Amino acid sequence: MMTRFVLIIVTALLGSCQDTSDLAPIAAGGELIMLTRNTPTTYYFEGDEEAGLDYALVRAFAEQHGMTLRVKVAFSLPELFAMLARGEGHLAAAGLTQSAQRDDTFQASLPYLQQQALVTYKSGKLRPRSLAQLIGRDLVVVAGSAHSELLTSLQAKLPQLSWREIHTVDSLELMQLVTEEKAELAVVNSLALSVGQRLFPRVVAGLEIGEPAPVVWYLPQSADDGVSLDLVNQFIQQARQNGDIAQLERQYFGRYEHASRVGSLTFQRKIAANLPPWQPLIQRVALEYQMDWQLLAAMAYQESHWNPNARSPTGVRGMMMLTRITAEELGVQDRTNAQQSLRGGARFFKDLLRRLPSDIEEPDRTSMALAAYNIGMGHLEDARIMTQQAGNDPHLWPDVRAQLPLLQHPEFFPMTKFGFAEGPQAVTYVDNIRHYEGMLKLQTLPEDRLAPPIEVDTLLPESLRAIAFPVL
Repeated sequence: MMTRFVLIIVTALLGSCQDTSDLAPIAAGGELIMLTRNTPTTYYFEGDEEAGLDYALVRAFAEQHGMTLRVKVAFSLPELFAMLARGEGHLAAAGLTQSAQRDDTFQASLPYLQQQALVTYKSGKLRPRSLAQLIGRDLVVVAGSAHSELLTSLQAKLPQLSWREIHTVDSLELMQLVTEEKAELAVVNSLALSVGQRLFPRVVAGLEIGEPAPVVWYLPQSADDGVSLDLVNQFIQQARQNGDIAQLERQYFGRYEHASRVGSLTFQRKIAANLPPWQPLIQRVALEYQMDWQLLAAMAYQESHWNPNARSPTGVRGMMMLTRITAEELGVQDRTNAQQSLRGGARFFKDLLRRLPSDIEEPDRTSMALAAYNIGMGHLEDARIMTQQAGNDPHLWPDVRAQLPLLQHPEFFPMTKFGFAEGPQAVTYVDNIRHYEGMLKLQTLPEDRLAPPIEVDTLLPESLRAIAFPVL
């Protein structure tokens, strides 16, 4: 089976070595073809909507120049670069680490992110603390990734170092292998780990290898060398300077420091055991109020762990833990009725979202509305004013988030309009919900993968492995 698979790959890649492209150069008003991978760090679907940091960035580039965007998805990194070599797309944008071997064949854009290669392991197992401790361990990497090139360079000093290459679209499958103890260690990029830990919280970083590396787009070598690359680089430089890339990084790779690994493991168990009876109702109510069902489900979990009979010592009740006064204002007659509670909570949240200043954009808008759901719009506004007084931006959630804990300090709350508030609690509340929302969205991704992981036979002759799975 493995021999047959390798022969198929060899045939496909050998047939793709020549550039038969008649692709028009990147130009304003034309079509832009993006080559990418179906991964939660680059390109995926949220319902019927396309999403992902690389997709959002390329779409912004296309819109800036009046281009229509078409996306082509590759099964793997070797296929992605084979498609680029054949001239099937104008650029490859897929969280690609810049490397010397790739630069020899393709044009690299300016970097727009940085990522660190990490050796990950399953929490509770033997942590690798040095390169020497990788020897004799079952180590896996994505076939065709820059990690193969990195490990090959390390073999000069550690000739006994060995690893398995897994033919898969990205690192999620590697993290699953580690979680299921089908591999001891996996090399994963820091950005991929920040997302993948929502789905596999027991996979943690053990060791950094190599230096932090730039993330770039790759363009084919072609007759219009300078023109397309200049357009791309001008856009990336502008997007870095005006904060657009930082905004996307917060949206897709946001770290939630209060979302603990233990909490994530508990949440995963609750998803399997407690969510199924309530999911249809949550989805129906979310549709009624035009919000993502994963966000509503995450809010309901944070409030009550999906318990319609939940009750706190302060008197809030129900799945969305509404106060009696708020329930009356929203027309909720029975707070312990799950449907009424969900509808009341969704309506209250959407009202808070609407009341925020119109120039607050996503994802900051939703995070601020969540904070207001927890401590009230007045206290949120106090924190926004304090943010502005501190010389920061009251339209950005990270800046406002930094000020919220000050609302409980005696030296600060007398100077605010609405006084004391449990700001740290609001920060934890938003962190948890955003983390749970991300975990719920990732739950569906493995069902939509384009290809199952297939192990590369590392005992193949080096010449054949290089052809079958080149590190381009």
